[in-house]
Amino acid sequence: MADMIDVREGDKRMIYDAAVVGTGPAGLSAALNLKIHNKSFIWIGSKELSGKVEKAELVRNYPGLPAISGAALNEAFRTHAAQMGLEIHEAMVNMIVPMKDHYALSAGADFFEAKAVVLATGVAAVGALPGEEALVGRGVSYCATCDGGLYRGKTIAAVVNNPRFEHEVKYLAELAAKVYFLPTYKNPGDMPGNVERPAARAAGIEGEARVSGVTLANGETLSVDGVFCLRDAISLSALMPKLAAEDGHIAVDRHMATNLNGVFAAGDCTGRPYQYAKAVGEGNTAAHSVIEYLASKEK
Repeated sequence: MADMIDVREGDKRMIYDAAVVGTGPAGLSAALNLKIHNKSFIWIGSKELSGKVEKAELVRNYPGLPAISGAALNEAFRTHAAQMGLEIHEAMVNMIVPMKDHYALSAGADFFEAKAVVLATGVAAVGALPGEEALVGRGVSYCATCDGGLYRGKTIAAVVNNPRFEHEVKYLAELAAKVYFLPTYKNPGDMPGNVERPAARAAGIEGEARVSGVTLANGETLSVDGVFCLRDAISLSALMPKLAAEDGHIAVDRHMATNLNGVFAAGDCTGRPYQYAKAVGEGNTAAHSVIEYLASKEK
């Protein structure tokens, strides 16, 4: 049974044994092994599992499944997860904060706590804008439902890299006086009347103490009170500022342990080769390292 902790007066919140961030092959492997070992955990990511696997035309090096399509392999992953009774909390984790002896994870409008964390976030071109990371928490946000209320009646910009976040832009439009919609993909959907789509893409974020504007590729600057960067992934430095990286990937040892106590990583986020079989093996190793870590804490 997971522990309980007083978070606020009159409120008790579960602390899971572990949180698995990411639903690709590495995340699935970690979740399966934690399930088999009867650990309490929250699995956070996409219910579609891996878009990267789904789009693969042909996978020829996955042991036991020669010449399988990516769609078929992803369906096999979904079937296995369902058979094991695994549940996915569909959200993007935008911040992980160390507590006294565990970690707190912000995922959309939800908040979870876990004694250990497995990062299986994959590799994504997050495309951080110049000035973005320096202004996180000072006008730059990654969560519309978390921070949208701070900009009621104000002017904001939304930099979006996937159509699935368009509902968040519409939510922001209900709160803000004006929203500059800056998609990085083709054929964006229709938006409410107070949403304007500039002709040029976002090129940078301006501000000193706080965000003051967004510069566009055509040299124009939009005056805004805040910027929402709604993407499939965020930079490691924004997710966990003290997490050690190497060549743009999470630095791990043979046990998939990072430099942070109780934090492990697996899959493409740990570096090349970007292979499904490698990701599955690392997810397995990370889960067993979590189990050993939890046992050491109990002692």
